[in-house]
Amino acid sequence: MSTSGTIRCGIGGWTFDPWEGTFYPEKLPKKRQLEYASGQLQVIEVNGTYYGSQKPETFAKWASEVPDGFVFSLKASRFATNKKVLAEAGESIGRFLSQGLTELGPHLGPILWQFMPTKKFDADDFGAFLALLPEKQDGLTLRHAVEVRHESFRVPEFASLLARHKVAVVCADHADYPMIADVTGGFVYARLQTGSDDVDTCYDDARLDLWAGRLKNWAAGGDSADLAHADPERTTEKKPRDVYAFFITEGKVNAPNGARTLQKLVD
Repeated sequence: MSTSGTIRCGIGGWTFDPWEGTFYPEKLPKKRQLEYASGQLQVIEVNGTYYGSQKPETFAKWASEVPDGFVFSLKASRFATNKKVLAEAGESIGRFLSQGLTELGPHLGPILWQFMPTKKFDADDFGAFLALLPEKQDGLTLRHAVEVRHESFRVPEFASLLARHKVAVVCADHADYPMIADVTGGFVYARLQTGSDDVDTCYDDARLDLWAGRLKNWAAGGDSADLAHADPERTTEKKPRDVYAFFITEGKVNAPNGARTLQKLVD
């Protein structure tokens, strides 16, 4: 039995003009960018699914262009997470999950439910939302992560609620949003969002080494105690966990370099 889970480092999306001729080889056709990116990285977070639905044929096409072991993380529909009353999101959740995303098959990674920075923690309403997230869709097991961006969520009750529903919380390394590094699900989801276009690897060597240590610790079943938690006193079962880490937002020009470098450090 493995003593550590799988660590996948990646980026947000695969279409970005400044990557042409830097990350992507010169004159590589746009239609081959996903094929190339998925050969260089192990995971990509798809932002387009947040804004609108896709056709089943689109998901099937994506799956056909990537190698074995590669996965997509899909950002869930804003129509579900932007509701004033989250308990009323059932229809929007169902519509998102039934659009054909299971055509990805084994290439379907975690689903990211991202909330507005103005959304405050309401235990009853948020608990009702979590209860709406199914464990399976079309026979395929689903893994859910939530990214909350208001300080009111950094309370023990929030961590307990997530653990009860086996949902992961995004560990966001962000300049403005709260860090919540509690391990609450069967995997860990980190978004590294304070990089720089002036650093060739998005994060400098010292920060990459620091995050590599955290990712390996999480994968081995540990908990990064040096990071802020909603419930610092809570303990988690020590068991191998898959870990996903994305270079997102700041430093996007060099995000692919950061992901490839961090992957080498953890491998």
